[in-house]
Amino acid sequence: MKLTYLSCLIGALLVQGCGQPSTNNSSTTSSAEDSSPVAKVEQKQAPTETSQYAKNVYFGDTHLHTSNSFDAGAFGNTLPPDVAYQYARGEQVTASMGLKTQLIKPLDFLVVSDHSDNMGMIPDLYAGKKEIIGNPMGKKFYDGLMAGKNHEVAIELIKQFSQGTLPPELNYDPQSEGYKSAWNEIIDSAEKYNEPGKFTAFIGYEWTSLIKGGNMHRVVIYRDDEDKGRQMVPYTTTPPYGSQNPRELWKWMQTYEDKTQGKLLAIAHNGNLSNGIMFPMDEQFNGTALDKEYVESRARWEPLYEVTQMKGDGEAHPFLSPNDEFADFENWEFGNLDLSETKTNDMLAGEYGREALKTGLVLEKKLGTNPYKFGLIGSTDTHTSLATTEADNFFGKMSTMEPSKNRMTKPLMVGKETTIYYRQAVSSGLAAVWATENTRKGLFDAMARKETYATTGQRIQVRVFAGWDFSETDLNNDFVKSGYEKGVPMGSDLMAKTADAPSFMVVGMKDPDAANLDRLQVVKGWMDSNGETHERIFDVACSDNRAIVNRRCDKLVGNTVDVKTATYSNDIGEATLKALWVDPEFDAAQNAFYYVRVLAIPTPRWTTYDAVRYGIDLPTDVPATIQDRAYTAPIWYNH
Repeated sequence: MKLTYLSCLIGALLVQGCGQPSTNNSSTTSSAEDSSPVAKVEQKQAPTETSQYAKNVYFGDTHLHTSNSFDAGAFGNTLPPDVAYQYARGEQVTASMGLKTQLIKPLDFLVVSDHSDNMGMIPDLYAGKKEIIGNPMGKKFYDGLMAGKNHEVAIELIKQFSQGTLPPELNYDPQSEGYKSAWNEIIDSAEKYNEPGKFTAFIGYEWTSLIKGGNMHRVVIYRDDEDKGRQMVPYTTTPPYGSQNPRELWKWMQTYEDKTQGKLLAIAHNGNLSNGIMFPMDEQFNGTALDKEYVESRARWEPLYEVTQMKGDGEAHPFLSPNDEFADFENWEFGNLDLSETKTNDMLAGEYGREALKTGLVLEKKLGTNPYKFGLIGSTDTHTSLATTEADNFFGKMSTMEPSKNRMTKPLMVGKETTIYYRQAVSSGLAAVWATENTRKGLFDAMARKETYATTGQRIQVRVFAGWDFSETDLNNDFVKSGYEKGVPMGSDLMAKTADAPSFMVVGMKDPDAANLDRLQVVKGWMDSNGETHERIFDVACSDNRAIVNRRCDKLVGNTVDVKTATYSNDIGEATLKALWVDPEFDAAQNAFYYVRVLAIPTPRWTTYDAVRYGIDLPTDVPATIQDRAYTAPIWYNH
């Protein structure tokens, strides 16, 4: 991949300006007929407090683990938070297994989100701390690590923690000195590498709720600096220190804000390892009925959902969306986190983002608040300290999965009825945030208002606005200014104004260092007068002069990938696509949501790059090519 700095033409359309050369905000020309001379790339300045609207998109990772996480450390991650930030900022580092690596394009922000449970345990385990190895299970873990059996130790540790069977000696007291030391190290690193206007290092952690292996993790992000972040240690899940119930996490977050006058938000982990409990419809995992307190608290504290990451893509599933030909993308349908329970179709509705958005409409009518009114982001959930999403530079899920000739054949997790292999991990994803400035405040506030989108790895740019008075002139001239002044951006509510259908201005731009775009789509979900939910997908812009017939591009974009060389060509697709779209099936009496999905043309999957790099056979149970994509936060129409 070659780093390029192209025209700022689309900057005028998408972001009203150019990005700085050292980051991802470089722009590309739109299309042959819209091209203009290459503009001089200027250093980006952080907008002032008086900025009227978000002018820049920032790419980052809100979900990354370092050696302070008990599972990451057991897998052999030796890299502390400092190295994670150095790598995200573009410095060359040495990975845990000895390979040197560097991002081609640095990130704009990073959250080191080490697990709150047992934070800092692994260094003590390696050191043979007597309180740990005095326990038979702790001694077994210690002996395994000393023998180099990192994978085996890590998997057993995860399974014991998932089932709640770790001995008390191995569940760290968050008030202990070792725990506080690890938390302070995380804060120290965030303060050290935070550089307002250039790179944002957030304070954060991951609350690690597991209900018999059912994944209900949340990443907690602080808007605050160290003076507030140090006042309380993170919330954990193990009694007597914490709870598995998200209601108790939300109460802890309220306590933190009351005590410090700071601000927090939580991001739910992608749900495809929750076995149906991430998005309850009637009652929680423990049989407690959803009530006013639950829906209001979840809506208050969880404005975002992690829709794509290394453990699978969670936007849609073919079983739930049989009319969506692109729903079958990197779905993980193996079971729960430790594979102690097999996945069944009846679980899927409680796991996938699009279905949750539909369920939210029903719950809003029933309980008065939509608990699933979330924006969308992606992130990596890497446990290597290395935020890699490029398919040709993928460092895997954990340190034992870093690039090697043998990694595609190794099992990640073995269950009673199924096995997950390293090759089935996904090189996803990134969080994209439209914000006024690259600071903790600017990015956090944009996340809170849901002006975000997810990508599966490529740095695609996309904006969508909804309103009642848009015209082709608005779309083709000052798109962003018109969008804010005459409508609402992604993540917003569009209140009923007229019986006429609203219009949507949608603009997408390729990653300048990656694949052209295939199409723009609007995904609509709504609830009818009988309380039934529905969905529909509309292609609104197709590359290569393809026509739209019956809501779809009339033919596939094609595929230029040569799997023998792991290369592709941008001879198909477009650099940018745009559309002014009006819902042809609009019913003013029906609440609905609309979000945009952008598809890139096919490119090699990371396993295809590995096959060529190491001269090995392509695996047959994962695709040789993928179509990277972006998903915007919805816009909700309310009558």
